[in-house]
Amino acid sequence: MISEATRARIEELLQRYPTRRSAMIPLLLLLQEERGWLSPETMREAGEILDLPPVRIYEVATFYTMLRTRPCGKYLLQVCRSLSCSLVGGEGVLHHLEKRLGIHEGQTTPDGKFTLATVECLGSCGTGPVVQINDDYHESLTVESLDRLLDSLA
Repeated sequence: MISEATRARIEELLQRYPTRRSAMIPLLLLLQEERGWLSPETMREAGEILDLPPVRIYEVATFYTMLRTRPCGKYLLQVCRSLSCSLVGGEGVLHHLEKRLGIHEGQTTPDGKFTLATVECLGSCGTGPVVQINDDYHESLTVESLDRLLDSLA
C-alpha cells in the first residue's frame, strides 16, 4: 500500500510529464525510497499508476543499477568495476570488502547492515578506486581509508 504522503508526491510528479510513461524512473525512485526496493508487487502498482503492463516496469527496473529489485542492507556498497578503477586498485577494494564483510558481490551481511554490489562505472574515473555508499561517493580509496569508513558506519 502506498502511503498518502507518497501518493501526493506521485500526483505532483505526474503533472510534470506530458505522458504518464515519461514519469517511470522518477516514480520508481519514489516507490523505492518508500519501500527500500522494488518488489514484484510494487512494480505492478507502478504499472497501474502509469497504465503500463508490469513487464515494461520490470524491463526498466532491471536495467538501471540505481533501481533495486531485491531487498538490500542499510548500506548499499557499490564498487566501480570500470577499467579506470581496476587499474588503480578497484578489484583489491572489492576483495577487501568481501573479506572484511564476509560476503560476496550480490549478498547482504547476516545483520542486514551491508549489501555489496558492483557497478559498471560511477563516472569518477580520475579519482578511483570509487565506492558509492547509498548516495555518497568515496573516492581514491585505500584499504586503510575503506576500513575507517566501514568502522564509522558500524
